[in-house]
Amino acid sequence: MSNTLVIIPTYNEKENIEAIIDAVFSQEKQFDILIVDDNSPDGTATIVKKLKLKFSNLYLEVRKDKSGLGTAYIHGFKWALNKKYDYIIEMDADFSHNPKDLIRLYNACEIDGADFSIGSRYLNNKINVVNWDFKRLFLSYFASKYVQIITQIPIFDTTAGFVCYKRTVLESINLDKIKFIGYAFQIEMKFKAWLRKFRYKEVSVIFTDRKEGTSKMSSGIISEAVFGVIKMKLQGLPK
Repeated sequence: MSNTLVIIPTYNEKENIEAIIDAVFSQEKQFDILIVDDNSPDGTATIVKKLKLKFSNLYLEVRKDKSGLGTAYIHGFKWALNKKYDYIIEMDADFSHNPKDLIRLYNACEIDGADFSIGSRYLNNKINVVNWDFKRLFLSYFASKYVQIITQIPIFDTTAGFVCYKRTVLESINLDKIKFIGYAFQIEMKFKAWLRKFRYKEVSVIFTDRKEGTSKMSSGIISEAVFGVIKMKLQGLPK
C-alpha cells in the first residue's frame, strides 16, 4: 500500500481509463488509485473491474447517479481518510493532467513542506494551456483572476483540479458542509484550506485539453463558480 492515493472521478471515460491507469502506475513512485465512477453507461467501471485483476492497488467505487465532480471527490476524500492515506491527489481521467507531474505535486508537500500543492496553469500569470479555444481559456483564466480579486486569496489557479492534499488538511474541513459541485468546489476547497492558514505551493504544469471523450464543462458549472465566489466572500461558508 502506498502512502499516496490518486482519486480519479469518471463518467463515460472508456476511451481514456485504461491508459490513464497504466500511466499513473508507470511512475517511479508508487501511487494507489481510486476510481470514483458515476455509473457510466459506456462501461467505464467494467473496464476498471477487469484491470483490478491486474493491479492490486487499484480500487473502484461506483455511485448510483451522476452527482457532480465535487461530490465524487468528497466521496473519494472520505474513503482515503478512512484508509489512512497521508497524501490524497485529485486528477482528471482525460490526460489534461500529466501523470509525470504527480511526483512534483507529492514532493511539494513531502519535501518542500506544503500542506497542499496545486498543479497551476497560471502561475505568476503565465498561461500554460494547450488546445483550448479562446473562449474557454478566457473564462478559465479570468475566473481565477476574479476569485483572487473577490476573496483576496493569493493563489493564481484557484479553479485547478490537479491538487495534492495532506490528510491533515482534509481532516480539518467538514466535508459534509462543502456547498459546491463544479468549478466552485475547487475554489471552495482551496479557500477553506487557505483560511485555516495551511501552507500551499503552486507547481507550474502544462494543461492539455482532452483528445478522447467529451468535456464535462457546462454553463451551469461556470455560473456556480461566479455566484458561489460572491457568496463565499459576503456570507462566508460553514467550517
